Amino acid sequence: MKKTLLPLFLCAYSIASAGDVQRHQDPETGLITWKIQEPGLSLQFIQLMPDYVTAIYSARGLPPSLVKTMASYCVFGTIIKNESDAQLSYRVADWRYVTADGKANPIKTKSEWVKEWRDQGVSFRWSILPDDQTFEPGDWSQGFTTIPLPPESLINLKYTWRHQGEDHEGTLQGLQCAPEQAPGS
Repeated sequence: MKKTLLPLFLCAYSIASAGDVQRHQDPETGLITWKIQEPGLSLQFIQLMPDYVTAIYSARGLPPSLVKTMASYCVFGTIIKNESDAQLSYRVADWRYVTADGKANPIKTKSEWVKEWRDQGVSFRWSILPDDQTFEPGDWSQGFTTIPLPPESLINLKYTWRHQGEDHEGTLQGLQCAPEQAPGS
């Protein structure tokens, strides 16, 4: 049933699509990176396996419960770059991931994660993509984008940005969470 729903899911959200999308699968790890080129904006989403996420947070001496929570999420390494000659800005709070049932869901922001961690007595701010930023030409940023879904889940990601006084929206179709384990292992 999963295979029959995929084409319907991907076609259902073809109204807004991403600019030029390049998909690269690493021949050694099997992991996928998506790079999107929009007017003035470059976005990359890199699959991160749960073991990698566990290693990142464990290496910082964070509580096992926090590490387990982070590893249970679908995590993408995300890189945003202003490739224009004018200011560009984004807000993660405006982004949505759309599941196969068509439901648009908000993405948990860095501020929400930091508050949750602080409530657990953890003072840690590193790793998550900043909530919002305004970039000068050539500026870039990176961090994790977290989606509360299991490995190999498929989503469409609606993202927005502001450039030269105008709001823009794109949708990356068929973004897939990393597998539980590396392919071929």
